[in-house]
Amino acid sequence: MDWEALRLRAVELMERAYAPYSHFPVGVAGLVDDGRVVAGCNVENAAYGVGLCAECGMVSELHATGGGRLTAVYCVGRDGAPLMACGRCRQLLWENGGPGCLVMTPEGVLPMSEVLPQAFGPANLGGGDARP
Repeated sequence: MDWEALRLRAVELMERAYAPYSHFPVGVAGLVDDGRVVAGCNVENAAYGVGLCAECGMVSELHATGGGRLTAVYCVGRDGAPLMACGRCRQLLWENGGPGCLVMTPEGVLPMSEVLPQAFGPANLGGGDARP
């Protein structure tokens, strides 16, 4: 796993973030199971609640470019250091990477099963898409 390459892509996207209100730019990059790298940055809005986290942009790019499963994710803040995803984004990562997706955290690399223990997912919906 080339964590440094993911970090550099996340930093690149962080520099493109639109964060005029919080002044807290965030970038994220993820490795897809087919080898692609997808990325995103946060995009704020004057109506604060409708801003988009960086992970939202990354997941949108994932699906817009062919789908697949995330296998590794690196999110950074302004200083380029690992940044833990918020609760909403942890759910996005679970849905699109599953329990084995590796996440660089401030404490090091952790699988999603540790980042979001006892996660709610498609299998809980009964009859829905129960992706692994």
